[in-house]
Amino acid sequence: MNQDKKRIKLSTTQIIAIGFLTAILTGAVLLSLPIASADGTPTKFVDALFTSATSVCVTGLVVVDTYSHWSDFGQFIIMLLIQCGGMGVVTFTTAIMVVIGRKVTLKDRLLLQDAFNLNTLAGLVKFLKRILKGTFIVEGIGALCYMFAFVPEYGTRGIWISIFSSISAFCNAGIDIVGSTSFARYACNPWINIVTMLLIILGGIGFIVWWDVLRVISRIRHGEEELKNFFKKLSLHSHIVIVTTLVLIFAGAVLVLLMEYDNPVTIGGMNFGQKVMASFFQSVTTRTAGLFTVSQKGLRDTTAFICIMLMFIGGSPVGTAGGIKTSTFALLVITAGSVVKGVNEVSAYRKRIPAKTIKKALAVVMISVMVLFIMICLLSVVNGGEFMDAAFEAASAISTTGLSRDYTGSLNVYGKLIVTLCMYLGRVGPISMVIAFNFKNSKKNMVVYPEEDITVG
Repeated sequence: MNQDKKRIKLSTTQIIAIGFLTAILTGAVLLSLPIASADGTPTKFVDALFTSATSVCVTGLVVVDTYSHWSDFGQFIIMLLIQCGGMGVVTFTTAIMVVIGRKVTLKDRLLLQDAFNLNTLAGLVKFLKRILKGTFIVEGIGALCYMFAFVPEYGTRGIWISIFSSISAFCNAGIDIVGSTSFARYACNPWINIVTMLLIILGGIGFIVWWDVLRVISRIRHGEEELKNFFKKLSLHSHIVIVTTLVLIFAGAVLVLLMEYDNPVTIGGMNFGQKVMASFFQSVTTRTAGLFTVSQKGLRDTTAFICIMLMFIGGSPVGTAGGIKTSTFALLVITAGSVVKGVNEVSAYRKRIPAKTIKKALAVVMISVMVLFIMICLLSVVNGGEFMDAAFEAASAISTTGLSRDYTGSLNVYGKLIVTLCMYLGRVGPISMVIAFNFKNSKKNMVVYPEEDITVG
């Protein structure tokens, strides 16, 4: 009995953090085996660790070429790690239990509830099954679409490349096996661009939004709602996520187009239609996808800074993307607007937003900014190089984006470890912060202190 009492009980946050760490270390061991490399020699553990971390954290930064360094076995392990990281370790392991027929316990359900940041346990397993079904359907369709381009070019190997690319794009991983320059050779290929952007957006917009949109569409099809009321019938979360995502994609594309229009290193040599397409791809991929069609090193500093901001915001909650999330960014903008207007309560689309949610958003942003600042300084001191390149690398790692201004290849051992830590914190940090700041389970403070105002601004 005494031993049972002394047994350490891990919180959901700790379980998720340990789960990601375990997956990374397991992947590192497998990738360091001789069978995982193309030439049959063991890979340095620090490089295997870095590759495992970038896969599990669905980042995309690589210190060795994925298409040439790793064997088919190694690439298969990387693909599994990407799928695991994209869905989330808790979701992935619970999904395996469902597939093999093991009963999902109450503890498993509670973990899933916190991992998805949901308010109820009702229908949780059903929700998980829908996520699995939706994920594999979208990835399958994406792979089939890629085959129209890759099979004619690569033959039967194009099937494997299509499957790998679809999973990587949907999970916002940014790892590819088509070459050392990612999708740059397909910068003017509309089919590859459109398929990739759709997969990135669908993966990053969040599973909750998926089902909410499908719910409203189903009601419209059955005549229960009118098409003109589509957005009105969406939940506030879905409404904010969709609007914010569209605004950021279009605003980012316009800014990239304007800044890079005559840059010969990026889109300067393309015709207008190709420039627009490349600008949209750059804007979409900064939503933590990591695949690229133009040189990131060739981007002007102003454009690179804009990309850092877009990467920092990232995708949406309960999806495959990283960053502070679109809903968090939107909530801060809405809150600032309320203060400027002199409105006491924060609201959007005639719905009042709870104060505790605003506190969560502020906490996530402030901690993320502090971590990013510290990591940029550490990376600059330890690894050197141009400051913009180091800042771009750190932001890319923490937001689990995977874009780099040719800085990853110059990383020394300490630089690799810092970037690995950035990727881990980026994948686990925002999730852990949201769960840690979940006030519904916190003990109420029975002490009320006297109020006194301070001057701000």
